[in-house]
Amino acid sequence: MADTLMARIPRAELPPALHVAWDTLSGLTGEPAFVEVFAQNPAMLDFVMNQFYGRIFFGGQVAERYKQLARLKLSMSHGCRTCNKQNVPGALAAGITQAQVDAIGDYESGPFSDADKAVLAYADQVALTNMQGEVTPALYRRLRTHFSDADLCELGVVMAVISGMAKLAFVLGLVEKEPYCPFGSASAPS
Repeated sequence: MADTLMARIPRAELPPALHVAWDTLSGLTGEPAFVEVFAQNPAMLDFVMNQFYGRIFFGGQVAERYKQLARLKLSMSHGCRTCNKQNVPGALAAGITQAQVDAIGDYESGPFSDADKAVLAYADQVALTNMQGEVTPALYRRLRTHFSDADLCELGVVMAVISGMAKLAFVLGLVEKEPYCPFGSASAPS
């Protein structure tokens, strides 16, 4: 269960337009804290859910499969249990196999296409856990074999927003963490 200090608006008090979002998140993760907290600022909730996810993540010019792969790699790297609970089904629905999900930690040896491996290597560079992230000339050549510079901008923005939202979710206590999550709770005075 999420451990947030933020006020939560229970489903019964949410506007009916947010019930689907609450139901979906609760059904996938068992933890609707994100919707309950962000419902206090409808413009921000709309940005995340409709502008980012609706228009860019599930839309945009890059195939959703690659965005799902990157999102799953990031959530697994970051150790967000709540994220993993929704990202695995999302990846499977986008055509990523369970064998690929299971191999994402060692993707270079896993059952991935060259394009998949390039995206996963890009995600490794964007991950919050990689303070020296960099697109080297070699990685850029790998990526450009499959994607245009415009595609790389879109993938990069998707990963940056996802990483930033993950960090915010950790900071606000909106998600559960995996035991290996490197973003442990700080010992802060009350």
